[in-house]
Amino acid sequence: MCLAIPVRIVALTGPGMARVSLGGIVKEVSVVLIDDPQPGDYVVLHVGFALAKIDEAEAKRTLELLAELDPRIMAEFAPTDATAGAPS
Repeated sequence: MCLAIPVRIVALTGPGMARVSLGGIVKEVSVVLIDDPQPGDYVVLHVGFALAKIDEAEAKRTLELLAELDPRIMAEFAPTDATAGAPS
């Protein structure tokens, strides 16, 4: 069984690469499969590759379901000093 999870792009780091965040975990991943990735976009991530963009509402619904397993996942939607006031 495979699992792909929604994550938010926090920065583009180079050609075809981006830094993503979920629940306080930040990781660099490939975004070569995504058209015009931008910071603030939500993408579905599987084994280090962003597969598709999704809207924030869909990301939140999916993460709410996953949060039933681990509540820390929803930390993605709690503002931090770094993201307070930033567009999402």
